[in-house]
Amino acid sequence: MSLANTKKTVLVAMSGGVDSSVSAALLLEQGYHVIGVTMKTYEFDDVGGNVDNETSCCGLGAVHDARGVAAQLGIPHYVVDFRSAFERAVINNFVEEYLEGRTPNPCINCNREIKWGELLRKADSLGAEYIATGHYARIHRDEKTGRYVLRRAVYAPKDQSYALWSLPQEALARTLFPLGGLSKPEVRARAAQYGLRTAAKQESFEICFVPDNRYDRFLRERVAGLEQALAGGEVVLEGRVVGHHAGYPFYTIGQRRGIGAFGRKMYVTGIDRTRNRITIGPDGDLYRSALRVSRVNWGGAGRPEEPVQVEAKVRYKDELARGTVVPLDANGAIIRFENPKRAITPGQSAVWYSGDTLLGGGIIEAVLD
Repeated sequence: MSLANTKKTVLVAMSGGVDSSVSAALLLEQGYHVIGVTMKTYEFDDVGGNVDNETSCCGLGAVHDARGVAAQLGIPHYVVDFRSAFERAVINNFVEEYLEGRTPNPCINCNREIKWGELLRKADSLGAEYIATGHYARIHRDEKTGRYVLRRAVYAPKDQSYALWSLPQEALARTLFPLGGLSKPEVRARAAQYGLRTAAKQESFEICFVPDNRYDRFLRERVAGLEQALAGGEVVLEGRVVGHHAGYPFYTIGQRRGIGAFGRKMYVTGIDRTRNRITIGPDGDLYRSALRVSRVNWGGAGRPEEPVQVEAKVRYKDELARGTVVPLDANGAIIRFENPKRAITPGQSAVWYSGDTLLGGGIIEAVLD
C-alpha cells in the first residue's frame, strides 16, 4: 500500500465489466479510498432495439455486477442518474449529426460531457480528488510544461486513447487509468486472482443506446415521419441517376448495403443532405489524401506554430498512417496523408500521434482532394 495515496479519494466508473472492476481493485490495493459509481444514462423503453439489454452497460445486470464487485471489495457503490445530460449531449447530438448527413461517434461526446464532465461534478460533491475508468490509455505529466499528455496504452490491441482525444487538461489532471500498462489477458488474470465475479464476463462493442447495432432503426423511431419524408432520393453514379434510396440519414460513407446491384461492388462515396442525394462508386472512389477538422483539442503538447509530421487515424479501428498536420487556427487543422485513406467520413474523429503520444484530435468537417 502506498502511504501517499491513503487519504486520496477516487471515484471509479464501474460499468459492471471486468475492466472497471479490476481498476477499482487495483486502486484499492494502491492505497486509495475508492468509491464505485454506475451511471444510468438512458431508459431502454426510450431507445428500443431491446436485444439482451439487461446485460448491457446500463442494464440491471450491469448494475448488479458492479454492486456485487463493490461488495466483494468492501467499497461503497452508488447508481448516479445522468439520463437528462446524456439525452441532451449524446443522443440528441447523435440524431442531429445524421440529419446533417454526417456519421457521428457518440463515444467522443459521452466521454467529454458525461464520463468526465458529469462524473467530475459528482466527484466534487462526494469529496473525491480523482476519477478513474477502465480505459486502456495512459496519462503523463510533462514536468517542463506542467501539461498533461495522453498516451497510447502499452497493450496496443486494446488502446482506447482515440476516443479520449477531446478531454481537456483539467479533466486529465484528475484522471487515473489503472489499466494503461496491462494487457487484456493480464486484466482477466487479475480479476480471477481477486476472485471478482466479472472475471470471465464478455465485452460489448455496440453503441450502448443502439444495442441491436441498427442506427437506421433508431433514427426511424426517434424522428417521426423521417423515412416517409426522405424516401425516394436519388442515387447517382458517374453523374447519372441510377436509382432511389430510403433517405440520406440511413447511409454513411463506405456503406455497401442497401444501394442496389450494379454488376460490380459499389459503395456510398458522397452524401448531399440539401438534395437528399447519395453518390455511389467503386472502391477506388473512396480514397482521399486530405481532410479538414474543427473543434480541435491540441493535447498536452499544445498547438504547434508550423506543420507537424504525425501518424493519424480517421476512425477508431483505423490503422495509423503517416501524414502532416497543418494548424489553421486554435480550433481547426488540415491533415494531408502520404498515401490516400479510405472512406474518410465527416462527423468522425481524426486523431494524430507522435509515437505513443496523442498530439491532438478533431471532428472531420470536410474531405479534401
